[in-house]
Amino acid sequence: MTNSPFQYPSSPQQDQVDTYHGVTVADPYRWLEDPQSEASRQWIEAQNQVTFGYLKQLPGRAAINQRLTQLWNFERYSTPFKRGGRYFYFKNDGLQNQSVLYTLTTLEAEPQVLLDPNTLSEDGTVSLSGLAVSENGAYLAYGLSTGGSDWVEWYVREIATGQDTDDHLKWVKFSGASWTHDHQGFFYSRYDEPDETTKLEAVNYYQKLYYHRLGTPQAEDVLVYERPDQKEWGFGGSVTDDGRYLIISVWKGTDPNNLVFYKDLSTTDSPVVELISEFEASYGVIDNDGSMFWLRTDLNAPKGRLIAIDLAQPDRAHWQEIIPEAEDTLEDVSLLNHQFVADYLKDAYTSIRIYSLTGDLVRQVELPGIGSAGGFDGKRNDTETFYSFTSFTVPNTIYHYDMVTGQSTLYRQPQVDFDPGNYTTTQVFYTSPDGTRVPMFITHKTGIDLNGQNPTLLYGYGGFSISLTPSFSVSNLVWMEMGGVYAVPNLRGGGEYGEDWHLAGAKLHKQNVFDDFIAAAEWLIAQRYTSPDKLAIMGGSNGGLLVGACMTQRPDLFAAALPAVGVMDMLRFNQFTIGWAWESDYGSPQNEVEFKTLYAYSPLHNLKPGTAYPATLITTADHDDRVVPAHSFKFAAALQTAHGGDRPVLIRIETKAGHGAGKPTAKVIEEISDKWAFLAANLGMEVG
Repeated sequence: MTNSPFQYPSSPQQDQVDTYHGVTVADPYRWLEDPQSEASRQWIEAQNQVTFGYLKQLPGRAAINQRLTQLWNFERYSTPFKRGGRYFYFKNDGLQNQSVLYTLTTLEAEPQVLLDPNTLSEDGTVSLSGLAVSENGAYLAYGLSTGGSDWVEWYVREIATGQDTDDHLKWVKFSGASWTHDHQGFFYSRYDEPDETTKLEAVNYYQKLYYHRLGTPQAEDVLVYERPDQKEWGFGGSVTDDGRYLIISVWKGTDPNNLVFYKDLSTTDSPVVELISEFEASYGVIDNDGSMFWLRTDLNAPKGRLIAIDLAQPDRAHWQEIIPEAEDTLEDVSLLNHQFVADYLKDAYTSIRIYSLTGDLVRQVELPGIGSAGGFDGKRNDTETFYSFTSFTVPNTIYHYDMVTGQSTLYRQPQVDFDPGNYTTTQVFYTSPDGTRVPMFITHKTGIDLNGQNPTLLYGYGGFSISLTPSFSVSNLVWMEMGGVYAVPNLRGGGEYGEDWHLAGAKLHKQNVFDDFIAAAEWLIAQRYTSPDKLAIMGGSNGGLLVGACMTQRPDLFAAALPAVGVMDMLRFNQFTIGWAWESDYGSPQNEVEFKTLYAYSPLHNLKPGTAYPATLITTADHDDRVVPAHSFKFAAALQTAHGGDRPVLIRIETKAGHGAGKPTAKVIEEISDKWAFLAANLGMEVG
């Protein structure tokens, strides 16, 4: 632990007071909500000066950076997919800032570079943020994000020549692209053009669904669907595999419940028909056979089931259940070889089962172990597919799968400079204060002593129905090489056990998530994995909120905290960009009952002057237009003012980066080097 108190930059307080339902709430750092103001720019520069000055002098940082760079330098592949008689996949040679998209005509052919994002900027801050291949394999529509922003610009490339057309679409956000089967254009969703000066902070409403025809300017795109009466609705348009229907999935923020509309593309000027018109459950269209549609839903089945709806008889009385709800959570379904490939989560790890079209179990896919599998992409007639498998000690490995025989064949196996046999993963179950049984994965060097002295990193998320499943990470491997234990509890709020598990950690029940995380920490201490002076917590985005809430509720329990791009101001989160969309999980400060819950755990509002808080390294980025950096700025200013201990409480503000997606490899390695060196210094770890 560091012994010298820090001289933090000045964070002037203003007389800003708001009243919520009769409660007056001070907001002295409101001025930091404008990241472009001169005062904010000076504050950012001063904070970075202190933070980077501290980080650069940490013993062991250079060694950590060297080892991260060395281990990161391995070839890695994405799961291949097939379109229009061609295969496509991503590959990274090792230290490339962005992965490169390749295409090939057969699996034995020489791969051709189709799109290399590394050539689009010198520092790797332009990233690929979406792609769609036309049905005949002639065109690639692709989206580019700059500096990590959620704003994406779309272009079109001729696959045969590698040349771009003149097509250019702007102001696209939270949208993919889906081609019509005549290969003449695609559907996509966009917002109206924002004010250039506030485009990274201003709220996003009124998304619209358009059709873009190749070779025409965006101004001539056809408006397919909009709802001026529903500012919060967003639209995802996708063309069915037979090319006949446009499926419109209507979303409202991050609420998993959605609507399903459709449009018959075989008839000119056909209307948009509302198939599912109530936000009562989640529905995902899997495929169709003529007018018969298969959907994965959690209606009357919190863990998911597969149903069939005939457009000719769409009334609920005629719906058919194909695969009923099981004990495990049905995450996704695809249709290959005229069979359903069902992706289940069993205690937060993958189980893949194949069913006939009538719902009879054909076989269970034999996976290499307990971990996470993904892929199984393709069309109904395909007899082959690919999937990936990973775990905490197995790098992402690609398999070719024969749908007829059920045989898996190794296709690509990365070579990483470590021995997985030197590490052990166990899954344990512990009890939260209200009696709920929560699973947790723990990974570390084989044979460690349970003496209470192991530096331990507890990572969590707990929200938005997102499941944390086993995955390989070079950064976590280096942490374990340093002697660290890595623990991941599957908190309520996630999707590991279906919609009931999610709702148990949402809105008025959000405190359950923090209780689960704190209980995980106490279990690790009780089982002598670690102790409070050796325990750190980490999480990003909603996980940053998790870290902020737990370090303010139990500052005695943790030695260090790493909240990344966190939602820290729970009274104003809905005032920026897409923040309003999170009310489905958090509730609204404008609702009196929900306000009380939000105010009770909001990290910014629960810092207590004179408290010795854990050593804290807050991380954010100036281009984050998902969770605007004002959350982290205000929390850092308030934390530095309230902090009564001598541990460092710092903020690291990345430039030309966003919420995390598409961040260049070089920036990732630098940031992890800083985090691990920070933990080493504050947990008393020896780094060679």
